[in-house]
Amino acid sequence: MEVAIDGQGNSISVTLDDIRTAAVQIAPHVCVTPVLRSDSLDAELGVQLLFKAEHLQEAGAFKSRGACNAVFSLDHSAAQCGVLTHSSGNHAAALSRAAQRRDIPAFIVMPKNSSPTKIELVRSFGGRITFCEPSLAAREKTAERLRQETNATFIHPYDDRRVIAGQGTATLELLESCPNLDSVIAPVGGGGLLSGTLIAAKSICPDMKVVAAEPRGADDAYRSWRAGKRILQENPQTIADGLRTSLGKLNFPIIHELVDDILLVDEEPIRETMDRLWKEMEWRVEPSGAVPLAALLRHPEKLPGDRIGVILSGGNVELSPT
Repeated sequence: MEVAIDGQGNSISVTLDDIRTAAVQIAPHVCVTPVLRSDSLDAELGVQLLFKAEHLQEAGAFKSRGACNAVFSLDHSAAQCGVLTHSSGNHAAALSRAAQRRDIPAFIVMPKNSSPTKIELVRSFGGRITFCEPSLAAREKTAERLRQETNATFIHPYDDRRVIAGQGTATLELLESCPNLDSVIAPVGGGGLLSGTLIAAKSICPDMKVVAAEPRGADDAYRSWRAGKRILQENPQTIADGLRTSLGKLNFPIIHELVDDILLVDEEPIRETMDRLWKEMEWRVEPSGAVPLAALLRHPEKLPGDRIGVILSGGNVELSPT
């Protein structure tokens, strides 16, 4: 399957072959995450849930996949100037780690209200942080200034075909280990993970249902999908900090064409699901990663079939049992 993804009509595409190529390229730098099960959740819902455990991925989230694919796709001359991004956390950490593995600098623009846990993770991988005001305009302005100063290559957190292809490798692995899934649910923020999930799943199993989950307080993907045009995020209000971003230009056409449904989740169910995953399974999943299960628990009828894949996207959060 080849999907035109440039909102300007340019001939840019992401294919299953791109995802398979990314899988080979990133193999030395990421782990094949396990597929986890929960007997209690299976019994409650009357289905088999197969959790792709990206909270156990390198740097604590699926973002390592796209970041490594982008960094190791650079030619030598471009790489020597380093890489640059703006990110509230997981992509920042993943890009810093990928750059560290290639022995090049990583310049990271982070909102000043970013999670302390994620700030420390970025620093642990050698990322050079510049803080900015918590707005997209401030992120972009600061990143552009740094780009001009450093000549580093900008790697967008989700609006980059190399990143989309890398993120798709999570679902490629899931379908290789669990070939008879009926449906898959993934979170959506900027849309890189969901786009990669859609391309992998619909290319391998065209009849598979792929559903997205999104916080109600950051519902631009849902509104964009319903309206048939990209609607930018304004003042998102959600604990799921990784999903506060606006849907990407490259991702919107893929999602609009291929997604089967987008489910909205309120804040309290997100918190309850995150807490439950920790207390019952001891799975440390951050709010963004808990959103798909929170949606599924409240709308099980939206994902048909007996075997359902659930993407647990990240685990960079401080939790302790109570």
